[in-house]
Amino acid sequence: MGLFDKIKHAFVKDKEEEKQTEETNQESVEEKISEPAENPSEETTEQDRKVEEHVTEDLPVDESDERIEETEEIEEETAETQKKYEKGLEKTRKTFKDRMNELFANFRTVDEDFFEEVEDTLIGADVGFDTSMRIADELRQEVKIKNAKKPAAVQNTIIEKLVDLYEEEGEQEVNDLNEQPNGLSVFLFVGVNGTGKTTSIGKLAHQYKQEGKKVLLAAADTFRAGAIDQLVQWGERADVEVVRGNTGSDPASVVFDAMTKAREEQADVLLIDTAGRLQNKVNLMNELDKIKRVIKREDPTAPHEVLLVVDATTGQNAMNQAKQFKETTDVTGLVLTKLDGTAKGGIVLAIRNELHLPVKLVGLGEGIDDLEVFDPNDFVVGLFKGLLQEE
Repeated sequence: MGLFDKIKHAFVKDKEEEKQTEETNQESVEEKISEPAENPSEETTEQDRKVEEHVTEDLPVDESDERIEETEEIEEETAETQKKYEKGLEKTRKTFKDRMNELFANFRTVDEDFFEEVEDTLIGADVGFDTSMRIADELRQEVKIKNAKKPAAVQNTIIEKLVDLYEEEGEQEVNDLNEQPNGLSVFLFVGVNGTGKTTSIGKLAHQYKQEGKKVLLAAADTFRAGAIDQLVQWGERADVEVVRGNTGSDPASVVFDAMTKAREEQADVLLIDTAGRLQNKVNLMNELDKIKRVIKREDPTAPHEVLLVVDATTGQNAMNQAKQFKETTDVTGLVLTKLDGTAKGGIVLAIRNELHLPVKLVGLGEGIDDLEVFDPNDFVVGLFKGLLQEE
């Protein structure tokens, strides 16, 4: 089943649930109006209960029942994650819906002016300039093939093209973190100040700690005393140790100490915070190169991830930062923070389609457990499910 088919399936399911809820409410109203018949229920005696408990205790444990329970737990977790995406993308979904409503408010016919308006609408929704142009071009052909004339059909076709392009561009994409099952996983975090870099490190450390892993943090942003203090606070909150130096000390020396300590203590994960000063790209590049050399001397396969943290609320600025950091260092993936607090979630489409960088983690809330491994399917369903129209 393709992504767009999953969205349609979710859309139909929601409509069926809405209809069922309406019918149930109607039946409740009718029952209240009619006179209730007296039908007292028989109470279970204490002796009956004891017999039931005795029988239950004697029953053998069925392994198939245990497997069913495990499956149900996984399904519940999946549903819970999907709900997080749907709630987190509420503002972005509303923005898309408002822009679509505006696009079709004065809809008369599918002509060249309309396709130009489609381009403007998508650019305004932060899906990226190149993506918007491509969708408009493909829409010209698709509308002719489907002979789509009604607003609902045209809107659904726009969403279908967006989803198909997103799915096509992500065929070789790996969104899982490159964790090392039999050794130390070293993740290097980069990004400008204020994007939520240190907070993301703290939340990820907490998650790994909850999984029973031995975690270390390295405070290699030594240029700001506040950055070191903030990471120390997150270390205390997550109950993990922070390797740090003095303000102004060499970041690479902090990383060396952290790598040494991680080896000595047989840590599972080392998360490294770095400075982000895009205003001086040469110095930043030199600093990151030095840090990488230190890491590779200790472990030639590391760092296993170089994660760029960007703030989703900044929209196109996040794209620009990603482009600049991609030029500066070997970014392996993105951490997209504050996705729940923005109307600019469409930037995820632009990042995949134009930068070809996988999103690895997303922030879907302010809680310590609200940093999620990015699921492209949940993202797309959460974004577009509520935008389909009944034709």
